[in-house]
This record gives sequence, C-alpha cells and structure tokens, in this order.
Amino acid sequence: MLQPQLLIEVINILNKNNIEYMLTGSFVSSLQGEPRLTHDIDLIINISQNEANKIISVFSKDIFYFDEDNIIHAIKDKTQFNIIAIDGSGKIDFWLLTESEFDKSRFGRRIKKRFFKIDVLVSTPEDTIIEKLYWSELSGSSQKQFTDALRVFEIQHDILDMEYINFWVEKLLLNDIFIKLKKEAENI
Repeated sequence: MLQPQLLIEVINILNKNNIEYMLTGSFVSSLQGEPRLTHDIDLIINISQNEANKIISVFSKDIFYFDEDNIIHAIKDKTQFNIIAIDGSGKIDFWLLTESEFDKSRFGRRIKKRFFKIDVLVSTPEDTIIEKLYWSELSGSSQKQFTDALRVFEIQHDILDMEYINFWVEKLLLNDIFIKLKKEAENI
C-alpha cells in the first residue's frame, strides 16, 4: 500500500477502537505549510498502561511488524514506539501523550481536517510551529525542522493565534529561534 493508504488504515484502526490520537510531525506541517517528502507518520496517542494489550491486539501481524515488549515499555514510560508496514509502505511512530503542560495543551486543541478523503485529528498550525521549533532546538538546530515551522508560519500567518504562540515560545525557552523565524518571514 502507499503511504497515504497506510495513514488511512491506521486512523481507521484507531477510530474503530476508540484510541485517542493526533497526527503531528511532517505530515501535518506538509498539510499546513509546504509539502515535503517524509518517511514516517507521527501520531500522539492517549492510552493508559493497563490498555497496552489493546494497542497490541488491534494491529494485525499479517500487515504490521512491531515488538510487543517495546510497546508495553513505551506506554509505561510515556515514550515512543513504532509499527512498520510489512509491505514497506512506511513506519508509524507512536508518541505517548505525556503529562507535560504543552503536550496536554496541544492535544486538547487538536482539530479535525479532511485528509486523503477521511477526517483526521491534527495539531493546530500554532502547535505545529511550536513543536517544530522545539525539535529544531533539541536536534542541534535542524534546518529541516526549522524550515517546516517557517513555512507553516508563512502560509498560516493571517489566522495564527500569536498570543498563544508567544506564551509557549516564552514558556519553552524558544525565544531566540522564534525571533529568527520571524526575521526570515519578514516579507509577510
């Protein structure tokens, strides 16, 4: 299957099994900003430790490869695990919703968008920008992450909640990189 079909398959599985999720990462920045090739799908899920077997049981081992122990540990530790399509169409990175104030905020603000003919819950443009800036800083000034944030900022500029962005930029200590982003987007 193609990567968009993989996304549809995974979203349908999550919806059918009442597993709360939010699509994030490069898929969303491509939707909200400038499209670019990405090799994985990033989803944040909200699932408790006692529901670990639920996530394991909903993905068919005929279609997906995954390590059950990794899933159990990731859910327990609120980290990340992945599931890989056996046919080579892609990898899904599942990030567990953490207790961080920002994670809770952005998950609570997710919005429904039509994507590949299905409704998908995605991060808001503001949260996409903040998260991309955060990952740029965390990875030692990743230009790819920064450019994703810049393109979303440029394209969505007229509808952005700048008060919200400024609040989180301050709180997450992203002031310098946000100033750089605004300078590069000065032609707005």
